Amino acid sequence: MNKKSIPAQLPRHVLVVEDDAIIGLTIEQTLTDAGVPEVEICPTTDEALAALRRKQPDVIILDVHLADRDDGWAIAELVRTLGPDSPRIIFSTGMPEDIPEEIAGLGTVLEKPYEPEVLVKLLTEPKREGIISRLRSKLAHD
Repeated sequence: MNKKSIPAQLPRHVLVVEDDAIIGLTIEQTLTDAGVPEVEICPTTDEALAALRRKQPDVIILDVHLADRDDGWAIAELVRTLGPDSPRIIFSTGMPEDIPEEIAGLGTVLEKPYEPEVLVKLLTEPKREGIISRLRSKLAHD
């Protein structure tokens, strides 16, 4: 059996904000198996904010309905204020229609349940700029 090579474009550090332990561990295993060296799981908004203060990840996989808050997308709004080098955001939700349109534009939305391979493939694609980044870029070049 041939061992697959690890794509060079995989992020080095992924923060998973997920309050369902089984889903969080499944995402962690998927990312570890794919070759992501550092995966951190935070089940609450407060833990996610503390993790962001400690070290900025390359990617945040964000459940938008957490047990402690029902507006997990507020983390995405905060992250986008970090500027053009802010972490890539992937919303992971069973109810994508609950994410306000302007917030959904800050990242990519994956509807649960999704296959682990879909997440890994998404991580190897170029970073998609959110609407605020596109506006800033447009204003900077005009």
